[in-house]
Amino acid sequence: MRVKSKWSNKGRERSLTEIGSAAAFILWRIAQQGTLNLENEGFQTDTNAQRLDVMAEFLAFLLHIVDRMKAEALEHEERQEFITVLAQHLASQMQENRTDAQGKGEYKTALIGLLNERTADYAEFPMPDNMPGYAMKRYFGEQVRAVMGEKDNKWITDQVMDVEVPEALKPLGRALRDLFTTAAD
Repeated sequence: MRVKSKWSNKGRERSLTEIGSAAAFILWRIAQQGTLNLENEGFQTDTNAQRLDVMAEFLAFLLHIVDRMKAEALEHEERQEFITVLAQHLASQMQENRTDAQGKGEYKTALIGLLNERTADYAEFPMPDNMPGYAMKRYFGEQVRAVMGEKDNKWITDQVMDVEVPEALKPLGRALRDLFTTAAD
């Protein structure tokens, strides 16, 4: 999957708000692609709401990975600001999409709650070499399996661990590197 992660006005310093907004767009695209990949492999989703549930699990996993990857590069306050902006943009995007799929309602709060819950869960898993380990990938796969349809449900965890996580991490790593780099670097 290719995502645009280069700034058009090179050399200008970017705020964490700008970077967080761009990163949210990229995470959304990666989550969409992961969900589409699962459907293309024959795994069942029945409604747009269910697809958004799958995407929410992808977003929670990706947000946590981003947080862990940037933990050493950013000061605590910067990291908190960046992750908060990122989560808020993801919640706004989810609000818009769920409103289209399910009608009026408050959907931001549910996503923020899921992001917080999963972040606490994922924090328990080690990330050797700054990459998710087996246990973290398995947990993520199980969360996706729980919101997917019943068709071939027992194989979803393996698909997520073996195919979707590596597919998601490639553009994610590149995007983070590009978003935090200016032409002067």
